[in-house]
Amino acid sequence: MSDSAITDAVAALPPLRDIISEFGLDADKRLGQHFLFDLNLTGRIARAAGGLDGTVIEIGPGPGGLTRALLREGAERVVAIERDARCIAALGSLVDASTGRLTLVEGDALEIDLATLGPAPRRIVANLPYNVGTPLLIGWLRRIDDFAGMTLMFQREVAQRLAAAPGSDAYGRLSVLAQLQANVKLLFDVPARAFTPAPKVVSAIVGLTPRAVRAAVPSLELIEEATRAAFGQRRKMLRSSLKALGFPPEKLLDMAGLPPTARAEEIDIEGFAALARALGELKAGRA
Repeated sequence: MSDSAITDAVAALPPLRDIISEFGLDADKRLGQHFLFDLNLTGRIARAAGGLDGTVIEIGPGPGGLTRALLREGAERVVAIERDARCIAALGSLVDASTGRLTLVEGDALEIDLATLGPAPRRIVANLPYNVGTPLLIGWLRRIDDFAGMTLMFQREVAQRLAAAPGSDAYGRLSVLAQLQANVKLLFDVPARAFTPAPKVVSAIVGLTPRAVRAAVPSLELIEEATRAAFGQRRKMLRSSLKALGFPPEKLLDMAGLPPTARAEEIDIEGFAALARALGELKAGRA
């Protein structure tokens, strides 16, 4: 079926509110569900993802608002992961309208290897459940080269942390992990009133694309360990906060070329990469 025919088939489906009523899809707070109905916003999110060739992976489609937008915008293949059996049933008519372009996977995205869901290029486009958004992202960052890009919705506070620069109050562990692996761009806000039910916070869309050139680190786990210690006591100097790593902080900092009086929020991505390399050498007994 052509893109225009699929667009027409999707447009002919009942409104999302009717789907929710028919299948009793009251948002489940335990699953962090907030349904997005605004067609202008869902279309904008789909377009922000860029090329929709290859495999587009959506997490938590709910009644299918964003899923419909992805299909209307020409997604070659959408794989939607949903753990709520009610939503799986409600998406049946959309699967039919997609004529093979939409596949549903019932399960928990935290337990699924997304690289097994379809051929590259793979893109993740998702309104992430607030309660699992950060753990999901950290898992994907560890395997960033599996994806051509990610277009994700978070609470605005989390989105700002992802893009924060050194020296800002929002700069922290998540900033370092994300920016080490990806180019991060804040795209636009999504107001609470756009959702049903309306959350208590404003959301924001973030674009992440794998860095072509990255700071050399032995492993992302070492970055996670170093940032956990450094930002665990972010108001203290590194010579104090890094004691939690189990090695003399002064030696670590000297090897990394970092001042012992600096605080975590003052260290840029390259600095944390150097700290991770030093930590790796000490752990391996090479220093």
